[in-house]
Amino acid sequence: MPDTALPSVKAPFHLPLRRLLELSRAEWRTLAVGLVFLLIGSAAGLAWPQAVRFIIDDSFTTEHATDLDQIIVVLMALFGVQGLAIALRFYLFTVAGERVVTRLRGDVYRHVVAQEVAFFDSRRTGELLNRLSSDTGVLQNTVSVNISMVMRSLAMALGGVGLLLWTSPTLTALMLVVVPPVALGARIFGRMLRRLSRDVQDALAVAGEVAEETISGIRTVRTFAGEPQEVARYGKAIAHAFDLARARARLNAMFIGSASFLGYGAVGVVLWYGGRMVVAHEMTGGELASFMLYTLTVAMSLGALAGLWGDFMRAAGAAERVFELLDREPEIRNDGGVQPATMRGHITMEAVDFRYPSRPDVPVLQQVDLDVRPGEVVALVGPSGGGKSTIAALVPRLYDPDGGRVTVDGVDLREIDASWLRRRVGVVSQEPILFSTSIAENIRYGRPDAADAELEAVARAANAHDFIVGFPDGYATEVGERGVQLSGGQKQRVAIARALLEDPRVLILDEATSALDAESEHLVKDALEVLMKGRTTLVIAHRLSTVRDADRVVVVDGGRIVEQGTHDELVESGGLYRRLLERQLLGP
Repeated sequence: MPDTALPSVKAPFHLPLRRLLELSRAEWRTLAVGLVFLLIGSAAGLAWPQAVRFIIDDSFTTEHATDLDQIIVVLMALFGVQGLAIALRFYLFTVAGERVVTRLRGDVYRHVVAQEVAFFDSRRTGELLNRLSSDTGVLQNTVSVNISMVMRSLAMALGGVGLLLWTSPTLTALMLVVVPPVALGARIFGRMLRRLSRDVQDALAVAGEVAEETISGIRTVRTFAGEPQEVARYGKAIAHAFDLARARARLNAMFIGSASFLGYGAVGVVLWYGGRMVVAHEMTGGELASFMLYTLTVAMSLGALAGLWGDFMRAAGAAERVFELLDREPEIRNDGGVQPATMRGHITMEAVDFRYPSRPDVPVLQQVDLDVRPGEVVALVGPSGGGKSTIAALVPRLYDPDGGRVTVDGVDLREIDASWLRRRVGVVSQEPILFSTSIAENIRYGRPDAADAELEAVARAANAHDFIVGFPDGYATEVGERGVQLSGGQKQRVAIARALLEDPRVLILDEATSALDAESEHLVKDALEVLMKGRTTLVIAHRLSTVRDADRVVVVDGGRIVEQGTHDELVESGGLYRRLLERQLLGP
C-alpha cells in the first residue's frame, strides 16, 4: 500500500501560525473595528476595580450614601459598556475569522484539484478530505475567536500589571514571581502539545480514510457481509486517535492545572501579605480589594493564555498540513502552454517509457512507438496489466512519460495547454463516473452553457433520449451518487452523450461495453459508432465484436507493442492476438 502521508516539514511553530495570520490581512478593516471594541472593553474591565476601591473606602469614611450611589451608577455604566464592547468584539472577530477560513478552504480545495493525477494515486481520498474538514476546522477558532481572546487577555494582563505597580510595587513584585515558571512551562508543554496535536490529526485522517472507503464501497461491503469487520477497522482507527487525544488532553490538563495552582497560589500569598499591610496601615482596605481584583484579572488572563497556548499548538500542527498542500506545486499544470488553432487528432508515441510515480520500481511501458492517424480507429488489446490503459492515459496527459514523448499533430504534449488538450479528448470508460446531480447537468458537464436543443440532440444520438423522457422528471432526474439510480447501460449512454456534446477530436473508449448485457451493449454500440465517426479513436476492448471493426489492432504485452495490423492479418499470423481470441473471446 502506498504511503499516504504528506512529507513532514519541521518548521518552528510560529511560521505556520504567522502564515495563517497573514491570511487575515484581507479582513483588516473588520479586525481594526473589532480591535477598537476590544480596547474599550479591556479599559472598562480595568476601570471597575477602582470603583470597588472607592466604594469600600468611602463606606468607612462617609456618613452619606450619595457618593456611594454615584459610584454604583458609574460602576453599572462601566459594566454595560464592557458587555456591549465584548459582544461587538466577539462578533467582528468571529465573522472575520469565518471569512478567512472560508477562503482558506476554497484555496486548499482549488489547489488539491489542480494537482496531477499521480498525486491522487499515492494519497487516499479520506486523507485529503480530512485536510479540508478537520484541519481547517481546527484553524477556524485560531483565526477568529482565539485571536481576539489572546489580544484581550494580553491587554488585560499588561494593563492589570501596570495598575498593580501603581497600587503597590511590593505586592506586584511578589505576585510576578510566578510568571517565569509559567512561561517556561508554556514553552516546554507547547512543544509536546504541538507534536501530539499533529499525531492526533494524522490518526483522524486515517480514520477518515477508512470511513470513506467503507461508505463509497458499501455495496461490496454489504454483498460480503463485511459490516462487522469494517466497524472493527474503523473502531481501531478512532481508538488510536482517542488514545493520542487523551494523551494530549492529559498533557494540556497538567499544564493548565499547574499554571492555575501557581497563579492562584500567588493570589493567596498576595492576600496574606496585603492583609498584613492593611493591619500596619500601609494601604487601605479599598486599595487591597482593588489590588486583589487586578491580581485575579491578571491570573485569569494568564490562565486564559495558557489554555489558548494549547489551542495554538494544535492549530500549528494542523496549519503545517494545510500549508503543505497549499505549497505543493503540481508536476503537470492544467494551464499554460500553446493552444493550436486546430486539432486534427494525429497521435504519436516515440520510444515512450513509463513507470507510475506510486510504483517507481515497476516499468509499465518500454520503448513504445505508436502512430495513430487522424480519424483512424485503433484497438488496443492484450493481457491484463500489459499497459493498454496506461497508453490511453498518456494521450490526455494525465501523466507524462519518463522517456520519449507523446505528440498531437507533431507538437509535444508537454508544450500544449493541458486543459485545452483535455477538452478535445473524450473518454468513455467501463464504469463512467456520473455526479450526484441531474441527467442534464451530467451531460452538460463539459459544456455548462449548452442549449436544451443541443442536449436533446446528443442524447438522441447516444440512444439515451427515450429512457430519459421515460422518467417522471425527464432530463431533471437526479442520478444519485456516482449514478446509482441508473443502470449500467443507461450510465454509459449518458456518458456517451456527455462526450458527444463536447465534440472531441480524439476519443478513448476504455472497455466501454464489457460490463453490459447483450441488449444494452447493442444500444451502446450503436451510440459509439455515432460518436466515433470522423474522430481519432483508441479502443481498449476484449470483445471480438468491438475489435473486429477497428482499422488497426495493436497488441500490447509486458509494456511493449508486440503485434499490430488488421484483425484478419493478426488472426492469420497466429501470434498472441489469435491466442487471446481463442482463449478470451471464442472460449476453449
